[in-house]
Amino acid sequence: MNVYDSGRMGDVLAHHGYSLTDDAGDADMVILNTCHIREKAAEKLYSELGRYRILKDARKAAGKTTLIAVAGCVAQAEGAEIMARAPVVDIVLGPQTYHRLPELIARAERSGASGGVLDIEFPPESKFDHLPDAATTSSAAFLTIQEGCDKFCTFCVVPYTRGAEYSRPIADIVAEARLLTAGGAAEITLLGQNVNAYREADTGAGLAPLIRALAEIDGLARLRYMTSHPIDMDDDLIAAHGDVDALMPFLHLPVQSGSDAVLARMNRRHRIDDYRRVIDRLIAARNDLKLSSDFIVGFPGESDKDFEATLELATDIGFIQAYSFKYSPRPGTPAAAMTEQVPEAVKSERLAALQDVLSASQRAFNAACDGRVMAVLFDRAGRKDGQLVGRSPYMQPVHAMAPEGLMGRIADILITETNVNSLGGEIAVAADGNHISPRRISA
Repeated sequence: MNVYDSGRMGDVLAHHGYSLTDDAGDADMVILNTCHIREKAAEKLYSELGRYRILKDARKAAGKTTLIAVAGCVAQAEGAEIMARAPVVDIVLGPQTYHRLPELIARAERSGASGGVLDIEFPPESKFDHLPDAATTSSAAFLTIQEGCDKFCTFCVVPYTRGAEYSRPIADIVAEARLLTAGGAAEITLLGQNVNAYREADTGAGLAPLIRALAEIDGLARLRYMTSHPIDMDDDLIAAHGDVDALMPFLHLPVQSGSDAVLARMNRRHRIDDYRRVIDRLIAARNDLKLSSDFIVGFPGESDKDFEATLELATDIGFIQAYSFKYSPRPGTPAAAMTEQVPEAVKSERLAALQDVLSASQRAFNAACDGRVMAVLFDRAGRKDGQLVGRSPYMQPVHAMAPEGLMGRIADILITETNVNSLGGEIAVAADGNHISPRRISA
């Protein structure tokens, strides 16, 4: 979502004379867009600000001005502290106020050295009603359809930094998707902090009707969505995985822990049996569907037995990708005040054990792709001359020697090389010179 938000900030500023540069030393404005999910993000922010202070001073000595802004969830959570701790910052704005950037820039320029501009209020209006049309030249694009979360997991800052759940109207989303497709996007990933809680206010339509509407757009070959909550996988959405060809057979469905006791302390609102039943129903709808997930180890009170349940779940499901982290207390969340905090050494040991299991599952799936033909959307140049890199339906990076004309297009690739984190292959051509049609990978 931060990638999407950064792009939309670029769209806003493009209408006020700004353009993107790859060279920070040439930038009149630097925006650090932040995430507050883990502690390291905030630490990295202050490190980066120290680097940009030096850059700002050097540009000032050369007679140039540089505005520095901090945006996103760290800005929302720690705005006043950022202003006090890092006076080099000119603007601090939350994730709901970046449509106001031109106004904030004008205020910062007027205030000069007298102090920065802080805007971390939750405005009554939706920022989406004030943004310019989205612009993209990418073959794979992001599209935010929902923001905020009402779940209040005890470890999570999202309800406090992104606010209550809000779903955009279907007509607005379809219109933006058409613009993205017209700009070259063959694949769109629908985004939300709790994306499958999407519910259009006027009609009550959920995520499945939206997916079906988007699948009708000419030129839009692929659809994905993330991040989901298990309790919001309703019957219609599960059925869409079997009915909508454009919906890729890969779903990110965070579970966080394999222990019911830990899930209860996390306020996840589901049990492990519920999670397993959802997966069974998804695979019944589409038998080549594979999953990724999120895990937190060392949550307060997590026992050896709790952790063994997590290892058991990870082994049973065979996630083909996963994100796993040691529990990181976030200020202001209920979990941060819980007793029975797990020692750091125990967290590290458990994380290593879990990652061994997850890596084995990923390697096994990648190895099973050897000799198969997969549809790959090429979206960037590879390291070698004449090499392109793209993504399989399962989000695996795939590299192949391919003509430049395939950039931004989907091609059938025969997989000939499997690695831990990527695949390699060659353009699949049958004896008669025709491309081989990709076949689904069975469960």
